[in-house]
Amino acid sequence: MAKPPLTYFAALRAAQQRLAAAQRDESAAQFLLMATHQWTFTQLVQHYRDPMPLTESQVLTDQVTRVCQGEPAQYILGSAPFYGRNFRVTSATLIPREETEELVEWVLASLPTTEQSVVDVGTGSGAIAITLQAERPAWQVIATDISAAAVAVARTNAQRLAPAVHFAVGDLLAPVTGHRFAAIVSNPPYIDRAETAVMDESVRRYEPEQALFAANHGLAFYQRFATVLPDYLTPSGQFFAEIGYHQGPAVRALFQAALPQATVTIRQDLSGHDRMVRVQL
Repeated sequence: MAKPPLTYFAALRAAQQRLAAAQRDESAAQFLLMATHQWTFTQLVQHYRDPMPLTESQVLTDQVTRVCQGEPAQYILGSAPFYGRNFRVTSATLIPREETEELVEWVLASLPTTEQSVVDVGTGSGAIAITLQAERPAWQVIATDISAAAVAVARTNAQRLAPAVHFAVGDLLAPVTGHRFAAIVSNPPYIDRAETAVMDESVRRYEPEQALFAANHGLAFYQRFATVLPDYLTPSGQFFAEIGYHQGPAVRALFQAALPQATVTIRQDLSGHDRMVRVQL
């Protein structure tokens, strides 16, 4: 006699138990179920007692197996949430994270809603640029990345979420030479290779190395920005960037040394860690 199908709740609990046994984040099971159906949490709860089709149960089992082996759930699904929108992600792009939403909030709160020219450097999936454009339709947003594969992913996201964003492939600000901006935004590579041993295994194995690591103890991109900001910002322009949780003092010092007339502000994230810098000319 065939076993009755699992309910969604029973399948969720089984998946969470497998993840816990593998010392993985149990929340991945809920994320996989909700994202597959595009359900909110409330909708998931409403389906708790419904029988789960066998084919769907097998898909979830296979997905959880991959997460147990270290693969991020977002890459398995090919999508990740950011600022209330869903973004396509691939192995060519970083997975957007909540801390970066706080950087976006800072930019949105710091600039007028009227027409502004903004560039997102190292756009990856396009999460920052597309979110800024979607939240501020009057802005003119450009996004650059050295990775053509990442820009291809970002273009796909923009077509669906914010078609007005312009994209260019190239290193740092080279693709926008000759232009000046009210704001430059970046989530650059900032991990020191000496930190590899303490990194999350899934990040180390699956996310693009080019988007993670930087020379000079993770400070190389901030040093590069510091030398060129006056050439790309308007006279009262602002630079915003994400930083490593322990890099605040070093990042502040290098920008103050390179731009002594600028105001440098380090801001902490909701966890109380240094996470963002703003440089105002």
